Amino acid sequence: MDKLLIRGGRPLNGEVRISGAKNAALPELCAALLTAEPVTLTNVPRLQDVSTMLKLIRNMGVGADWSEDGTVRLDASTLTTPEAPYELVKTMRASVLALGPLLARFGEATVSLPGGCAIGSRPVDQHIKGLQAMGANIVVEHGYMIARLPEGWKRLKGARIATDMVTVTGTENFLMAAALAEGETILENAAQEPEIPDLAEMLIRMGAKIEGHGTSRIRIEGVDKLSGCQHQVVADRIETGTFLCAVAATGGDVVLRHGRADHLDAVVDKLRDAGATVEALDGAIRISSPGPAWKHLKAQTFRTTEYPGFPTDMQAQFMALNCVSQGASKATETIFENRFMHVNELVRLGAHIQIDGKVAVIEGVEHLSGATVMATDLRASASLVIAGLVAEGETVVDRIYHLDRGYDQMEAKLRGIGADIERVR
Repeated sequence: MDKLLIRGGRPLNGEVRISGAKNAALPELCAALLTAEPVTLTNVPRLQDVSTMLKLIRNMGVGADWSEDGTVRLDASTLTTPEAPYELVKTMRASVLALGPLLARFGEATVSLPGGCAIGSRPVDQHIKGLQAMGANIVVEHGYMIARLPEGWKRLKGARIATDMVTVTGTENFLMAAALAEGETILENAAQEPEIPDLAEMLIRMGAKIEGHGTSRIRIEGVDKLSGCQHQVVADRIETGTFLCAVAATGGDVVLRHGRADHLDAVVDKLRDAGATVEALDGAIRISSPGPAWKHLKAQTFRTTEYPGFPTDMQAQFMALNCVSQGASKATETIFENRFMHVNELVRLGAHIQIDGKVAVIEGVEHLSGATVMATDLRASASLVIAGLVAEGETVVDRIYHLDRGYDQMEAKLRGIGADIERVR
């Protein structure tokens, strides 16, 4: 099992290229199921979840070619079976995104209930309720969601869908299903994360009629058929934020190519309040930090919430920065339960953190000391890498298969800007 060996204490300087967003690429791969014409996606990150999704759609009979430059060419004209089996779905929750497109185009879909990460319950009931509102008959049997159109129906029918909670993958599923539905669909309480308008723009290139994407109310007028397209996956805002926190913690001056400051307003504001300089450039972000954080940065209290608020996927990384900044701070997690599992590992490195329900109270310390720590989920592993970059001595981060699910060649990118980090097999 791979590990990361980090020798901390070095500032980061130079340039790093931000990869495409996994959370945009996965639904966009599924969107290719909506058409029999070729679809080309560029800037697709080389990640395990992307590989799993490609394996899933290839298993359905879809042609899929993934080039070294991050270009994926898809041909769903050869799709033979609208089914996503458990053996392929169990490692990735995003596989539920195949349900809407398959049902919309073929009138049926059989998708296993997903497995995935360990940060708490993310029920698929909202997906089922929304598609049922569009007329689908859906039953859950033997661990599978089995969806069919009513007898005599050729297409789903437009509907008003108001979810009980803001759901990103639910919004994406409804967008794709509604694109081929008969009539108008209105999505109320829609997610607003940048990955949503990116998917909508891809669907519009395919011929969909969508308005309001990027707001909480999206209107879709269904069309009879969608065509192929070429689309570039939007840059990963969470990878961007992770590197911003790493530079802030260690000190240095780094330009993040393809980074979008406007997709990270809440994080950028907190970094500036802490004392780092963050500048939006044309097609990039520049961050400079006097570092090390203990001498120059002030810890910041934050509360996670839906976009455009502070993202839950940045909670662990910013907590690592707070651990080595001046003063006390609080991190309140409102989105997922079980998302403080990185705290015990940060404490092993010398951090001072106490948990009270959904609130973590952090007291900044002058030094962290290297130790062996264990990643428990994707963003937790990123926080341990940031802490290791600051810690004195050697830090070993174990179980980095979590990291590989969401970061494209993270250690190579960090080495390119001055970190002493290597993968140990």
